[in-house]
Amino acid sequence: MPEKLKGRSFLTLLDFTPSEIRYLLDLGHSLKNKKKSGSREKLLEGKNIVLLFEKTSTRTRCAFEVAAYDEGAHVTYLTNSQIGKKESIEDSAMVLGRMFDGIEFRGFEQSTVETLAEMSGIPVWNGLTDNDHPTQILADFMTIEEHIYKPLKDITLTFVGDARNNMSNALMYGCAKMGMKYIAYGPKELWPDSGVVAVAKDIAAVTGAEIVVTDDIKDIAGTDAIYTDIWASMGEEDKIPERVKLLSPYKVTMDMLKASKNENVIFMHCLPAYHDFYTETAKYYWEELGIDIREVEDEVFKSKHSVVFDEAENRLHSIKAVMVATL
Repeated sequence: MPEKLKGRSFLTLLDFTPSEIRYLLDLGHSLKNKKKSGSREKLLEGKNIVLLFEKTSTRTRCAFEVAAYDEGAHVTYLTNSQIGKKESIEDSAMVLGRMFDGIEFRGFEQSTVETLAEMSGIPVWNGLTDNDHPTQILADFMTIEEHIYKPLKDITLTFVGDARNNMSNALMYGCAKMGMKYIAYGPKELWPDSGVVAVAKDIAAVTGAEIVVTDDIKDIAGTDAIYTDIWASMGEEDKIPERVKLLSPYKVTMDMLKASKNENVIFMHCLPAYHDFYTETAKYYWEELGIDIREVEDEVFKSKHSVVFDEAENRLHSIKAVMVATL
């Protein structure tokens, strides 16, 4: 398996088999245990990695940098570059491929990360695009395995809210690959793209997964994990008032957790989250416009059901697994 993954890019889980994803999860758990025990093997010693960010980041940047340093690699966080300005993505990719061993990209277009992978000749890792967020899914599945004591194939995961965003797409792909039941629960206006659902259902037909899209809360009964995300993704801030009208009935509350009919249901979120009014954005919308943009109640976010900070930590270990496996 290590030889099969060496030299490959990590752009979407659609590119990987269930056994390859299973290997990455197991490697993530192993590397986490080694870090906790103080064992360091410096598996990336002598490697040079460049990080490219079009979008802001806390967890993704920190996870890539700390993971690289833990394993002995050097990191360049590239800012003020000519990429896409005086130099095309293609030319930039070929330049970076001559100098670095791996490239991380977090930005808008999936086509950009695909071009970097095609033209650089080195592994490229998708830190998030408007279409997908594959490293987050590895962290999510690691977290599920740490908190729910049954195989992934027996897990039901419900995504609540804007079910046509990158997180829903990525979770749907991951669940389909690993034979899980995926429920997209939200208003019809924000249901997943039919093409994304079709791809996931084709995979599910082979793996035994189940894909459900619904606006009926009764359909989430029996779910093991309830997952949500902010209601307007980066670059969609102008749509916040419209989204609040559509999605307020889908705010994650303790009553929604009870609707799962599972007293051990876990709450998941990729973060950042609006769960109180202590952020500038949530405070502004509430105090100035009377709009409550919180996608989850504070009571849920801070409850025994919440595993959001375990997820955040697991970004480090899952990203480390991807870099170690592909380099």
